[in-house]
Amino acid sequence: MDRFRMIFQYFQSNSESVTNGICGLLALASVKIYASFEFNCPCLAKYNMAYGLGVMFIPPVALFLCGLLVNRQFVVMLEEWKRPAGDRKKNLAIIRYMCSSILQRAMIAPVVWIIVTLLDGKCFVCAFSSSINPDKFPDFAINITSYDEVLHLLSKVPCKDDVLMRNNTSRKAVSRYLRCWSQVLGWSILLILIVIAFLARSLRPCFNQAAFMQTRYWSNYIDMEQKLFDESCCEHAREFAHKCILHFFESMQKEIKLRRFNVHREEDKEKEDAEDHLRGITNQEQMNKLLQCWYSKKPPLDLSKATQWPTVGSERTSAPWASSMSNRWHPRSVL
Repeated sequence: MDRFRMIFQYFQSNSESVTNGICGLLALASVKIYASFEFNCPCLAKYNMAYGLGVMFIPPVALFLCGLLVNRQFVVMLEEWKRPAGDRKKNLAIIRYMCSSILQRAMIAPVVWIIVTLLDGKCFVCAFSSSINPDKFPDFAINITSYDEVLHLLSKVPCKDDVLMRNNTSRKAVSRYLRCWSQVLGWSILLILIVIAFLARSLRPCFNQAAFMQTRYWSNYIDMEQKLFDESCCEHAREFAHKCILHFFESMQKEIKLRRFNVHREEDKEKEDAEDHLRGITNQEQMNKLLQCWYSKKPPLDLSKATQWPTVGSERTSAPWASSMSNRWHPRSVL
């Protein structure tokens, strides 16, 4: 059990690595899905292009959305973008950096799918077989003068088992021509992406590294802050539920403490720990005000100044939990 807990904590503390791994698995899954997918072109002039381009571009859209869903920073970025400014100013450079990082990871699987389909060539041949100029292949449409008949014959090129294509010696030439164009586009896109990645790696040291490190640091801070806030909320909710249950079963309070929650400490120390966890909050309205305060008025990132939180309850409530929660839930650094 401890081993699984360590693994879970490692994944939580290395969300960027986990996201990269998931995006890589999505890319491998896209290749596997395409390899197991049986592509059957309709071989109809009106539907060939729609079907071919649909298979080429609709699954990448789904893979792109999956890449956004598995990346928890996508939600964090949206929350940072839409939140009220409050006591903390919003930095657009951080939002742009997070957006760029998210899009780069989410685009891996869709780009892999498109490149694989282009290198395979079946979708491209199906989509553009009706767009070929038949004059480039004089032996393809012999004794056929009607444009509609030529178009109908061209739409049958992807279907080698069709009756019209069995005795047509030029069908392979048309298919090879389209497949070559498809592979040229696939290799060109791959080469362009490699060149862009190479330039991004090699030219990055030429720009201001201090600004880049600052942006990266604060983007990681926002992600970590959200994790710690969620963990603190879970801890606080558990303690609040614990106290509510004990209050409900007041007559069996001592027995529940000993059997269910394994509380073997002295009563005075136990009360201090409970008070420390609950931060003086005793009802639902106080907790709702606290969460609203966190959302609308995040404190400035400055430890040299004491954060002034609004009073959410009685005088007893405002003093102990405001200072302790601000130190625990909202770490701040001097810019």
